This record gives sequence, C-alpha cells and structure tokens, in this order.
Amino acid sequence: METLSEKLGKILIANNWTAATAESCTGGLISSKLTDVTGSSAYIKLNFVTYANEAKQRILNVKEKTLANYGAVSEQCAYEMALGLSKVTNCNLAICTTGIAGPLQDEGKPVGLLYVGIAFNGEIKTYRFLTDEKKTKSQMKEHFANLAIKTAIETIS
Repeated sequence: METLSEKLGKILIANNWTAATAESCTGGLISSKLTDVTGSSAYIKLNFVTYANEAKQRILNVKEKTLANYGAVSEQCAYEMALGLSKVTNCNLAICTTGIAGPLQDEGKPVGLLYVGIAFNGEIKTYRFLTDEKKTKSQMKEHFANLAIKTAIETIS
C-alpha cells in the first residue's frame, strides 16, 4: 500500500515541484518520512527542525512580537513559519508544524493541539487540529506528521 509520503512524492515529481519542511513539534519526523521515499532528492529542497523559538526567529523570520503575543503554538506562528520557509527556500511547497505533542501542556494549550502551515505557490494556509486521544509523545508526533503530510496532499491536489 502506498504511504502518504510516496503519494506526496508522486505529485511533486509529476508537476516538477519542490518541497521543504520546518518542524517544531514533529522534530524532523516529516523530513524523515519524506526522505525515506526513493528519489526524494529530486524534490526535497531543504528541511529544518526549528524546535526553539530562537530557531523560528533566526531561520524562518517568525517575529518576536508574534511569539510574545500568540505563542509558538498558534495559527499566527504557523503562518509566519510557512511564509519564512517559502522565502528562504523558494520552494513550491512548504510544510510547517507547531504544536503540543505532550506529555504536558505548554503555553496553557492542550496536548494534541497542532497547527500546520502550508505555503503552496505563493499562497499560505494554516490548519488547526486537536487530538484528544491519549497517546505517548512518540505516538503523537507520528500522528502529527501524518496529518501534516495528508494536509499537504489535500492542499496541492
């Protein structure tokens, strides 16, 4: 059975598009899944793990004011991550994640909260997901990574 990463790869190759990721709560898992696909070097441009706020600011140009006013886990931060990644890499598709994988809540926000920022050919969209299922941090990261890849496929299809 075709994985989500393989499906995304086929779409990218068929259209001669490039992709990049900037991950916080998924810690590089999306990058790992995408680069597990044979031939992914044809479309993967650059991947970052921007776990710390400083990395979000320095690499992706997320504004300090955004982090102070809304937090790293916010629609606004996901938007700025996608915008920044798109500008830094000049890729067709930028996939960004920020959320709370657990086991403890952070910024007063619940475990299971995920924001996905997608930049695709100049347009930026953000998506909010809330998973209330009890999962380990590792299981939550897996769930978040799959949600982000699925969201990217739906966005570009």
